[in-house]
Amino acid sequence: MTNASAASAAPSSVPPAARDTSVPLRLKMTLDRVTGRVTMYRLVVISLIVLAAIAIVLSLAGLIFYTPAEIALSGVVAVGATSLTSILFAAVFRTRAHVESSLITGLLLLFLFRPTTDVAELATIALAALIASASKYLLAIRRRHIFNPAAIGALIVGLLQLNFAAWWIATPWMLPFTAIATLLILYRTHRLTMGLGFIALAAVLITVTLGSIGTAFTSYPIVFLAGFMLSEPLTLPPRRWQQLVLAAIVAVLLAVPFSVGPLYNSPELALVVGNLFAFAVGQRRGIRLTFRGRTQLTPTSWEFEFEPHRRLSFLPGQYMELTLPHKNRDPRGLRRVFSIASAPGVGSGSAAGTATGGVAGGVTGGAAAPATTGAAGVVRFGLRVPEVSSSFKRALLELNPGETVAATSIGGDFVLPRDQARPLLLVAGGIGITPFISQLEHLEVTGQKRDVVLVYSSSSADEIAYAEHLERGEHRVLLVSPTAPTELPASWTWIGAGPLTGPMLLDAVPDATARDTFVSGPPQLVTALRQALRRAGVRRVKSDYFSGY
Repeated sequence: MTNASAASAAPSSVPPAARDTSVPLRLKMTLDRVTGRVTMYRLVVISLIVLAAIAIVLSLAGLIFYTPAEIALSGVVAVGATSLTSILFAAVFRTRAHVESSLITGLLLLFLFRPTTDVAELATIALAALIASASKYLLAIRRRHIFNPAAIGALIVGLLQLNFAAWWIATPWMLPFTAIATLLILYRTHRLTMGLGFIALAAVLITVTLGSIGTAFTSYPIVFLAGFMLSEPLTLPPRRWQQLVLAAIVAVLLAVPFSVGPLYNSPELALVVGNLFAFAVGQRRGIRLTFRGRTQLTPTSWEFEFEPHRRLSFLPGQYMELTLPHKNRDPRGLRRVFSIASAPGVGSGSAAGTATGGVAGGVTGGAAAPATTGAAGVVRFGLRVPEVSSSFKRALLELNPGETVAATSIGGDFVLPRDQARPLLLVAGGIGITPFISQLEHLEVTGQKRDVVLVYSSSSADEIAYAEHLERGEHRVLLVSPTAPTELPASWTWIGAGPLTGPMLLDAVPDATARDTFVSGPPQLVTALRQALRRAGVRRVKSDYFSGY
């Protein structure tokens, strides 16, 4: 999961990329840093615009059947109709249109329908855009839309026999560029396993059916579908195994020929059926949260507490995507993903309390109040808010108690194993501690006694968030910070100034190879430690990347 809770890594939290790392690892760190600077939505928009521009260039070179005028005009109609209808429906339903989502839907429709300058055909593209926008509100249950808007728009227009989805993006000349964009998106969203699994299965099934592997990639949009539509977060199930099942369902329905009345195997139908599966196993209602207040954890980090309108179902260590409309928003948009820092069903006052800071200057804070359970519980998010921060985080700081915030999804596989006998190693860099707070709080509330070692790397003693909570849990904590605090809780040990490296971690936890390991924090820290742990023989390593601030 790519998480937006943290800010850029502090010097003691991140190992220098060039030190004791291979060339592939340094390249991966660079890619993490570059892709982390833009949100997933912004990356998809940019990729689609670049693909449209490449298509026009290839058209000018005579390598694509459609003319530049047809591509450009169809794009203007698709994007314009989607944007206008999204604004209209948002006004009717008294909400705010998501601009980037509208742009994505319109650009997807450009690549689904045959480019044209014919007025009648352009009208059908506009109709598909209208249906796509309407689906977010009318084909929704409990404020949660079910279908990929572009796919349902294309499917309905096809069933009405007004036009059909040609998926002209699946051409030999576009394939290399589509593949690069797809890999970037799947890498940025950490869904490479699902996407590549779908492509492989669909290619095998199409090859078996048609006897030509080339056809699978040059006549079927399996690469485009994997990167730009199958991976849409709002229509994905929350767990990885469920996402793999979804990929298999879509691949089979796409590749295996069938015909039932007006329905036949097509990419849009396969995706719509997959959407139904995702809705069935995932969050089946929209999420509304009432803001209760904020607590300053450290000089640069805050915790925000919300009360859900209905009890939420999530696992400790999972994340939630919040939507916060605000004025003068920056390019990072109005949707952000944050790890949940509270245990399921826990009430207010169970973690940080109202105190500021943690182990500062060697003084330990008092224990927070015991957990209580409310009617719907609370959800808390801990995040770093630097002096120069995003418009989203500034809007969070300006929230008043009682205001309502929407959330779009809950998901993630950064969860502890069910077997309570398996020893655990938790490694956190900076505010990457937040998913571990949810997990440790859950262990405390449920009375589970597990063998846990927590390694916590911080830029300074003042920046140790949730110190009171960690002290109350009485788990072994190994601290990495520039200076050694003069006083630490009995279960804490300062192991060095850092930066935290693989050898340092393995020296501090000699039995790491026997533990299930979880690493959370900035991408450079996670990537370097994950590789070091793998080399040392640690077989079970899960990671949670905090990027895209």
